[in-house]
Amino acid sequence: MPTLIACLSTGKGTWTEVSAIIKAQPWTKVFLITTSFGQEKFSWADNTRPILIDPFWETKEIVEQIKKQLKGQITDFEVALNFVSGSGKEHMALLEAVLELGLNFRLVTIKNNQLEVMGMEKNQ
Repeated sequence: MPTLIACLSTGKGTWTEVSAIIKAQPWTKVFLITTSFGQEKFSWADNTRPILIDPFWETKEIVEQIKKQLKGQITDFEVALNFVSGSGKEHMALLEAVLELGLNFRLVTIKNNQLEVMGMEKNQ
């Protein structure tokens, strides 16, 4: 899973967790669903790209914007997804866009400064 797609929006302390996930693994590509505020204020790494949305758009508009900016950008078998930051509408839009693009995914989080892939045992 060399590609990470995460929301970077609202939620106290969530930017810190997103940053930790980005640093937890040498991702080839990182796409962050964010607003113009996030684009201006977040510390962007070289391999990290913003996908700009407006949280006031309808969910379908957010889906289309995400798909437009991700189309042709991902060649991996599956991607890592993280929803720690953002609203339910943003999460639904990201999930719908990933499904419509035909991407397989794993949910990831951070635990004790280590990347944790949800649903996978440590022995696997």
